[in-house]
Formats: sequence, structure tokens, C-alpha cells
Amino acid sequence: MRETARAGRGARLVLITGLSGSGKSTVAKCFEDVGYYCVDNLPLPLLTTFLADPSAFVEGEDRIAVVADVRAPGFAAQAPRLLADLDRQRVAPTLVFLEASDDALVRRFSETRRPHPLAEDRPPIEGIRRERELLADLRGRADLVLDTSDWSIHDIRSLVFREFGRDAGVEPTMVVSLLSFGFKYGTPPGVDLMFDVRFLPNPHFVAELRARTGSEPEVLEFLDRQPEFGDLVARVADLLRFLLPRYRQENRSYLTIAVGCTGGRHRSVAVVERLAALLEKDGWTSRVHHRDLDRGSA
Repeated sequence: MRETARAGRGARLVLITGLSGSGKSTVAKCFEDVGYYCVDNLPLPLLTTFLADPSAFVEGEDRIAVVADVRAPGFAAQAPRLLADLDRQRVAPTLVFLEASDDALVRRFSETRRPHPLAEDRPPIEGIRRERELLADLRGRADLVLDTSDWSIHDIRSLVFREFGRDAGVEPTMVVSLLSFGFKYGTPPGVDLMFDVRFLPNPHFVAELRARTGSEPEVLEFLDRQPEFGDLVARVADLLRFLLPRYRQENRSYLTIAVGCTGGRHRSVAVVERLAALLEKDGWTSRVHHRDLDRGSA
């Protein structure tokens, strides 16, 4: 993240903006959790006055986050000037811009049944496209651009803690996502590490195991009888014990590890379950997702 002012010069001010539906309010709540004083959706005249000297309004607060967007009429046109006019002796500003894909934003507006602020009586996609155009200049000035299309609240929270929590005395942890999948259904996107376990004996070809999954005792017992299974889990776990602290040193907020077999129901599921248990014992926060568990018995 690019620094816009030297540490220690005035209050740290984070201006959170971006596309409607991209998660600005969620991000603001995460900033509150790391000790920031948060202000949301001020009218433009009040926002101008507030940004000129935040300490005059929130005395004693040296970490302040402000959410501002097109809900304030005139914001898109005047925001670049507001940033340029900030007194760097009073505040050390960081501009965070949130965005997401058109599909993700349309889905979110559909789920909430709320109109887009720039397309109240028209399809949301029209407002989304218009808003992208209006905020293009502001996006180009951002210190940090976050695409929340595929993010969960856990991902967002981890990143805010990683990037902004340390100056508030909060140390976040890296969330490790363990994903099982079937190669026959395609490889998952956005994976950091991927392991192919199709060399293991396949429970699919054992009649009484075919309809079961890798999280069930019968399948685990079958795999435990295969020497390769225990060796694989131990070796991958050792590799992760070496890699994970080094990824965390690089300020990663999350890491996705995928394990694939043919159908994503037996071998990959079992390996992921065993790895998750070992990582938990080592103190890592992990999340498990079996993508293709319900796709049939292959």
C-alpha cells in the first residue's frame, strides 16, 4: 500500500469510497473493530468541513475512517479536490476504493431488493455502469483498490486488520482456506497452492464406499490402510508448516489451498479434513469447503 503521508503527522485518516454495493459499510465496521472512529455518509458540505480538520469534531481520536460516496450529491466531481486540499500537517490520508464485478453487484442489489442510488427506477446495471464512469478519476487516485467480488466478511476483516490494525495495537491472523474439488469439474479460481491427489487408491471403485464421502469413517479407514495416504498428509502438513509463516510475513490476510481428486468426493475431502485438523493443532485459523461433495457419486 502506498503511503501518502509520513507516520506521526496528524491523525490517520482513511477515506473509504467506491461503488455502491461493494461493501463500504462492512469495511467501516471492520475499522471500528481495530479502534478507528468511523463516520458514514456525511452530506458534502459537512464532509468538506470535517475533512479540513477532523480533530475539531472528534477530539482525542487519532485514527479516523470516513465513508463517502455518490449518496452525497456532487461527491464524484468534488472528491478529487477535497483530497488535494487536505492539510497534511493535520491528517495523514489514505484513500481506499472498493469495487466488484457487475455480476456481483447486480446479484447483491437483487438479494437486498434495494434500488441503485443512480438508477432508482431503472435496472441496477445502468446505475452501476454510470457510477463506474463517475468514480473513475477517484479510483485512479486510490492508495488501495479492493475488489470484493468473491470476498466474504472474513476476508475483508482479515485484510483490514492486516493493513490497518497494527498501528492500533491489533495483530490479525492469516485465515487459511482449505478447498477440496474434483478435476472433472474444473480447477477452482483464485487458488494459491494446489495439490493433486489422484495417485491415491480411489474409494470410488470399492462398491460399498462409492456412495460415501471422504469425511465418513468408512472411507477414512480405507485410506488409512494405504501407506501413501498417511505419507502424503504428513509431507504436505510439513510443507505448510514451512510456508504459512512466510506467507504471513508477506502481510497475506488469507491463503487458499486446494486439494483435487477426480470427482471431489473421496480422496481430496479426506486429505483436506486431515490437514485442517493438523493446522488447527498448530494454531492456524482455517476454513474448510468441499466444493464438489454433492455432485454425485463419481
